[in-house]
Amino acid sequence: MAKKVVATLKKGDSAQYTKVVRMVKSEKSGAYIFEEKVVNKEHTKDFFNS
Repeated sequence: MAKKVVATLKKGDSAQYTKVVRMVKSEKSGAYIFEEKVVNKEHTKDFFNS
């Protein structure tokens, strides 16, 4: 199934999107949580700076 998602993201306008993963420390438990999003390539820096 992962191959279908990757193939779909490479077609047309969706080639301008990328998956970003950020590690965030939880305030409650102190453990690290991985936050994942699919964003436009131009907004990746905004995602990491926020």
